[in-house]
Amino acid sequence: MHAPPATSPVRRAVAVGRRWLEHRPVSPRTFDVLTVLSCFALMGLDIPGLAKADNSLSGVDAAVVLAIGAATLLVRRRAPWVPYLAALLFLGWLHELTLVQFALYSVGRYRGRAAGILATVGYVLVSYALFNLPGRPEYRGDSLSDFLSLVVPIGVLASGVGIAAYRQDLVRELAAQRATTTALQAVQQERTSVARDVHDFVGRELTLLTVRAEVLSVRARGEAHHKDFDELSETARKAHRILNEIIVRRAREGGATPGLDGLAALAAESEQAGSPVELEIAETAYGLSPLRQAAVHRVVQECLTNAAKHAPGETVRVRITLDDCRLRIEARNPLPDSAPARAPVSAGTGTFSMEERVRAMGGTLEAGHRAGTYEVVAVLPAGIA
Repeated sequence: MHAPPATSPVRRAVAVGRRWLEHRPVSPRTFDVLTVLSCFALMGLDIPGLAKADNSLSGVDAAVVLAIGAATLLVRRRAPWVPYLAALLFLGWLHELTLVQFALYSVGRYRGRAAGILATVGYVLVSYALFNLPGRPEYRGDSLSDFLSLVVPIGVLASGVGIAAYRQDLVRELAAQRATTTALQAVQQERTSVARDVHDFVGRELTLLTVRAEVLSVRARGEAHHKDFDELSETARKAHRILNEIIVRRAREGGATPGLDGLAALAAESEQAGSPVELEIAETAYGLSPLRQAAVHRVVQECLTNAAKHAPGETVRVRITLDDCRLRIEARNPLPDSAPARAPVSAGTGTFSMEERVRAMGGTLEAGHRAGTYEVVAVLPAGIA
């Protein structure tokens, strides 16, 4: 058997470097320093020619000047026009085209398409003006088309790559913002779900606990445990008040289900969708606790949604009354003569969820067809204010 070929040192070095970059991403400042060094290294290839040219620069002077020009790239993110102006100066003085490529890329990358196009046009115009001045480079004898065939592609390519990178940055930023928005929406939905559970279950249990404690307190009058039952009843009542205050505060902040005051907005939305609403609310119902009002809002919201899906255009009559400690919600709408032109988008769980919500609060719900109308009747205990 032949032994497997050994991995070359170059491949191992590349693999190590790739893993290092994945775990230690290069910072923007470090990347700018590397850009400066790369630009200076490329311009350094022209130092012997610059020393021989008629520009009064020795080899050392040329190296210093080029280093200063390359150093302007350190501010290319905050002020890309600084290296751009330095590049135009080098173009006219030293006939140096390397720095202008980095500068045009930086303008397009960090200022966008309009700035990149403007910088490219300015670069071409300056190059054309220099072409017509005495003492231009050795290729001054070339035709204008030959001259522009060298100058224009350099600027357009560098600026185009920068603009493309700028657009890619915008795409990544937009994707990150969308991901953040999606996460925040998921958190908000979860909070709303938790608040809904508190409305339906915790509030009901606190109500039952208060009632039972009061009953036991009455039965234990004159006995040793009478005071304990009174304290238990007061504690349960206090917990219920605190829960109500939290729900009211969250409703004002827009984080929880509104109460009866929000039914007018629901009716307006339904009317805008083409289904008029006749809303009748007993004055006594406004004295209900926020828990019960939130339940009413949810039931009416689901009734209006179902009517818009299955009987669009039909008038929905909603009536809310409070009699003998019983809260009654009635919603009726005529059935359409024919099925909607399009099948409604529905999972078929709206009525079931509404019924579960009402039952969780100790009430009953009936929904069905009656004499050409669809009727929903929910009856709940009024609870405590």
